[in-house]
Amino acid sequence: MAHVITRPCCNDASCVSVCPVNCIHPTPDEPEFFTAEMLFIDPETCIDCGACIDECPVEAILPDDQLEERDEPYLQINADYYKDHDVEGGLVPPKKAPQLPEGELHVAIIGAGPAAFYAAEELVRKPQVKVDMFDRLPTPYGLVRAGVAPDHAPTKGVEKTFAATAAKRNFQYFLNVEVGKHITHAELVDRYQAVVYAVGAATDKRLGIEGEDLPGSIPATEFVAWYNGHPDYADLDFDLTGERAVVVGNGNVALDVARILVSDPDDLATTDIADHALARLRESNITEVVLLARRGIAQAAYTNSEFLALGDVAGVDVVIDPDELALDPATESALEDDTLDSTIATKIRLAREFAARPATDGNRRIVFRFLVSPVELAGDGQVERLTCVRNAYAAGTERIAVTPTDDRFELETGLVLRAIGYRGVPVIDLPFDDVKSVVPNTDGRVQATADGDVMPGLYVTGWIKRGATGGSG
Repeated sequence: MAHVITRPCCNDASCVSVCPVNCIHPTPDEPEFFTAEMLFIDPETCIDCGACIDECPVEAILPDDQLEERDEPYLQINADYYKDHDVEGGLVPPKKAPQLPEGELHVAIIGAGPAAFYAAEELVRKPQVKVDMFDRLPTPYGLVRAGVAPDHAPTKGVEKTFAATAAKRNFQYFLNVEVGKHITHAELVDRYQAVVYAVGAATDKRLGIEGEDLPGSIPATEFVAWYNGHPDYADLDFDLTGERAVVVGNGNVALDVARILVSDPDDLATTDIADHALARLRESNITEVVLLARRGIAQAAYTNSEFLALGDVAGVDVVIDPDELALDPATESALEDDTLDSTIATKIRLAREFAARPATDGNRRIVFRFLVSPVELAGDGQVERLTCVRNAYAAGTERIAVTPTDDRFELETGLVLRAIGYRGVPVIDLPFDDVKSVVPNTDGRVQATADGDVMPGLYVTGWIKRGATGGSG
């Protein structure tokens, strides 16, 4: 018997260090860790000790003989990872502990989301380190509280790990405190020996098309914050009177938005969705959500676990036109030769399985469109229609690229949500790379110059360090 990691996996990696046979990968020391969809257990190496089960904060790990039917695909998903990833067995060699200065070290962490807490967790293990955590909101946990969908309660279980860190004697909160308003960057630098910015990526990427600023065209980030009860967005209102909504993008945020829009409100009522959002969703007329992806299925941004979970939403069909699942030549060749990355191969297999499923009369619909780009939003004072163009794979290029064709079509809709990624915003008194949307840094140390000179005592972590890629933290 082996253990299996399933959908709620949050990539916390608490399980990695307790595994006595190093059968959970990728580890935080491996390059793939920051972009991996989830962690995977090697069924050939697992010794069924159960140590990982106790350590997982989101209850994502199960013995293979206790899987429910909906989780059975994860047997293959876990095993497939080890087909094309060369992972050495044995114990992970311990890291050399960093040399700390003598005496007490006082550290300020700006932000209270996952990245902030993972940094704090490491720091408070040292009794001579005192951590003060600042956040402008009255409640901690960042995207875990305001970004994780309300129907994904197990994923929010990572808050238990954060709460344990906050309970340490050498940790202190300063909530409802905004840097630049209640305390300045200069004051932080003067009072603390180290200042760590873990402020995430607070805004969204824009489409750059005509009509994008019409009412009814909104960032998915605002919609997510609204249904999660974020105080900055609680007063927003969205037009849910039409029967169709369109989401531009097909990452996990796009899937969350689509799922919430078509889920039965009675089912959502059993979650921690905000009361004001639930009341509006009960009045919603939306029965179809269309997700637009610029590229093909092999390049889809969502994780396999989140796509697979759509099949469990009661009263909802996942609709995919088999003709839109065409692959680029390189992917097609690798798939035929059985050399394609297992995660991508699984993505293609699952999409083909969903495309073959029959529709159910009366069900609401989540429709995936591939090789389609938005061109223009139009309407009389608000969004009424979206013009799209079909794309084709570009020939003669080293990397997989698409180009627009002459084939255009319109989608009638009063609600378009853009979910094509997050962007970091400048931090007061720190340098900022506007192209990458990050604070320039060398291994987390803030760069003072383009030559790599660092600013003593200043650090960044999480999305403001590396960009909004990979999981939270």
